[in-house]
Amino acid sequence: MGRRRVDSYAARTRRRALRARTALRRSAVDYFRGDGSDWVALAGLLLTVPAIAVGTLVNPVWCSPVALVLPIVAGGLILRPASLLGLYAAAASALIVESVVLGPYTQGPARVTPGTVLVVAACGLFGLLIAQFRARVGVPWRRGGTMLFDLRERIRVQSALPRLPAGWHREMALRPAGGQSFSGDFVVAARTHGGRTLEVVLTDVSGKGMDAGSRALLLSGAFGGLLGSLPPHAFLPAANGYLLRQDWDEGFATSVHLVLDLESGDYELLSAGHLPALQLHAGTGRWEEQTAEGPLLGVYDGAEFHPVKGSLRPGDVLMLFTDGLVESADRDIAEGIDRLTGEADRYVASGFEGAAWHLIEACAKDVNDDRALLLISRKA
Repeated sequence: MGRRRVDSYAARTRRRALRARTALRRSAVDYFRGDGSDWVALAGLLLTVPAIAVGTLVNPVWCSPVALVLPIVAGGLILRPASLLGLYAAAASALIVESVVLGPYTQGPARVTPGTVLVVAACGLFGLLIAQFRARVGVPWRRGGTMLFDLRERIRVQSALPRLPAGWHREMALRPAGGQSFSGDFVVAARTHGGRTLEVVLTDVSGKGMDAGSRALLLSGAFGGLLGSLPPHAFLPAANGYLLRQDWDEGFATSVHLVLDLESGDYELLSAGHLPALQLHAGTGRWEEQTAEGPLLGVYDGAEFHPVKGSLRPGDVLMLFTDGLVESADRDIAEGIDRLTGEADRYVASGFEGAAWHLIEACAKDVNDDRALLLISRKA
């Protein structure tokens, strides 16, 4: 009987501990998602307001009345709009008390001046705008930067090129417009047919930078799922249908799909309104444009894409790129391609190791557009 009582007490204790742990975990998850209560942060900030007011009344030279902007700025970052209004009321009350105790501002600089009121009010307005934006987006400030970093890393991981067998070299460089972290250009790649075939898709989404980054993230995930799951000739029609179903106002994209046999070097190139690829023939030392026919993705249903075939022999190089690399306001695409091939000739002797990044630097360093360059070479 006593043993059952002990066991029952221990079981009840474990159940209470489990419920407490579950409630704590749920509260923490809600807090970091932005769904939890902010009363702890509000209470802490409300306590700083009278502390700052007392410091101002004791020594207004070292603790200026404008110091009340500190809890206001912090509140704009971590509080909800409704809680923020309570903090503003406390700060306004503190300003009134300081103004009454310290006397009129005409008696000296260490007083509550009209400029002090204006600065505190302006910071409060900006803080309220930030809080309302966070509430509308649904992402708390402490997680917003992490979320954007995670999105950027997901695009980068999806754009990673698979390792190739001996005798092949591949590299890619991507430069977003304006030095931003998000780009409308992306690459998805996979080795299919037991690793014998390399499939690479380079896509340029309409728009640039942050404007196109969210659509590029969505499309890179979708294209990555389609690549390798469909026969090569079915990929672009499926991608076109997916883009049409999104019904975006600015929903078109250009894309080029490379299907390369890593044993023979033979390849097919399918294009959806994309720029031609460039192939360097080691035997002649000349660059040749490889142009496939096909309309833009997301324009109309039932589009057909006709491939162009080629072969990479030892020493040959194939370059895929987006228009930001060769087109600008002061030059057309033909001039840009000539410049690109001229710069690329400098890397023939070195085997194009590290050439992608340097080619973007040489040809389109200051262009306000997304730029991407993919190099695949077969070693001699």
